[in-house]
Amino acid sequence: EEIAKLREDMNRGFERHDKEFEKVWSEIAKLREEMIKGFERHDKEFEKIWSEIARLREDMIKGFERHDRELAKLREDFLKMVKRIDRIEARLTRIERTLEHLTISIEEEAQEVVSRLLAQRGIQVKVSSISINKKYELDIYGSTENITVVGEAKVRASDRTVERFLKRIEKVKKSRPELFRGRVIPVLYCAKFLGDPSKAEEKGVWLIVSGREITRLPL
Repeated sequence: EEIAKLREDMNRGFERHDKEFEKVWSEIAKLREEMIKGFERHDKEFEKIWSEIARLREDMIKGFERHDRELAKLREDFLKMVKRIDRIEARLTRIERTLEHLTISIEEEAQEVVSRLLAQRGIQVKVSSISINKKYELDIYGSTENITVVGEAKVRASDRTVERFLKRIEKVKKSRPELFRGRVIPVLYCAKFLGDPSKAEEKGVWLIVSGREITRLPL
């Protein structure tokens, strides 16, 4: 009887344990189901994330391609500008050479004309250019015991040119007074004069335009 009772109690214990195990397995199955649903939900979120990353990468590539095109255009425009600058520099170099040759020509012309006009009046003086203290350059200079001709040669001149010219002569006088012997005649030689010749004459300037005396020789 005791063994039978023990057997009965044991069977009831196993039944109770089986029911508990059923509950545990049921909870495990539910947990597994929820876990699978969670992974599925996460997979969907990851899909969205990867989709956004793919779109971001695509936009980034398009942006770089657009920038590359802009940089290529900027480079092309820059090279065009460099070529244009090179052409301008070459043109300026030619202009500088032309002006240099023109300046040299007008200086030589001025010296020849001034010397000839003075010779017509019986004044023999050698006219040339002179550099003073490496600071001042006079295009026209000739001196005797009684007269000193000093001046500049310009392609174009104006009233303002006359004023600057006279101030320059005064500075040269103070620097090298021994060069100015006898009567000093300031002469301005130019190819074209844009000012008022009467103002130059009032200031004692001998104005010569393209070989023609515009003001009287101040003697």
